[in-house]
Amino acid sequence: MFQVSLPQSLHSDLPLTALAPMQDVTNLKFMKVIAHYGNPDYFFTEYFRVNETSRLNPKILASITENDTGRPVFAQMIGESIPDLVRTAKELCTYNIAGVDLNMGCPAPRIYRKQAGGGLLLVPEKVDRILAELRQAVNDRPLSVKMRLGFENSDTFFQILDIINRHSIDLLSLHGRTVKDRYQGRVNYALIAQAVRHVNCPVLANGNIYSAAQAMSVLEQTGAVGVMVGRWAIGNPWIFHQIRQALRSEPITPPPLTEVRHYIDRLYQTPEAPNIPERARVGYLKLFLNYIALSVDSQGNFLRLMRQAQTEVELFQICDRFLLADPAQTLALAPLITRDLT
Repeated sequence: MFQVSLPQSLHSDLPLTALAPMQDVTNLKFMKVIAHYGNPDYFFTEYFRVNETSRLNPKILASITENDTGRPVFAQMIGESIPDLVRTAKELCTYNIAGVDLNMGCPAPRIYRKQAGGGLLLVPEKVDRILAELRQAVNDRPLSVKMRLGFENSDTFFQILDIINRHSIDLLSLHGRTVKDRYQGRVNYALIAQAVRHVNCPVLANGNIYSAAQAMSVLEQTGAVGVMVGRWAIGNPWIFHQIRQALRSEPITPPPLTEVRHYIDRLYQTPEAPNIPERARVGYLKLFLNYIALSVDSQGNFLRLMRQAQTEVELFQICDRFLLADPAQTLALAPLITRDLT
């Protein structure tokens, strides 16, 4: 077994950054929006569901085949059927992917109850078989794993890290919570640091990296090769650029709220809009505004009113009220109210 070289980073002198895969969020459109404000080194797709009857989801595939961000994209799979994971991995390798990524961390009950995602952490023997087969199938592309510390505790943690070493995994993205923790509670960066020392591959630290300063702290605490940022990048798409500024000891200028208002417009603009019911369009935008609102208004009024809005007109009037009232006001660089998100 051997490890494959990872795609080239944006800046070889700096730690890596990656946008975490988030279902219903990290589609092609969102990757392009993030790229406008400052690319990460790596993107990861939403997960391709893998089972006996699965085929590659065309919308997720578009985030690979139509991606013009200039950054490598890892194709993420979720499933537990070994023949079908192998079949899907081989098919994905016919596309221009940075590598194949196996999801072993999804905390959704409907996923882990099927022994997929985070459920795999309960069965190290199966993880061993899956990674053995995938390593053979993905022999000329990077094979990466995204996982958590364990299911309810970290009892199987080091056993699975040993399996990762056995099969020469090329990159490990590690969320410092258990599956049952979901997105709540303290992130155990100390265990991420132990993983960094234990495995033979680079490790991306993941979990509640809400600002450039926090990214710097996590890199120092863990010794990881880089950081993976998830939902905090929704609230602050400038975060990857800000992390690079912090790493170079440059001052970070927080974006004015007027720029946040432009960002919301970018999120909303889509060629499919005329064919989507207004209620669905409003609901889609609220998905993102949930992660933006508290960095704009720490009192929660923006969040409350935004969630109550029923129409596009009403929603954008609320956005204008909070984002355009004071041109000098800027987006918070760190959360004013603690929100434990990935």
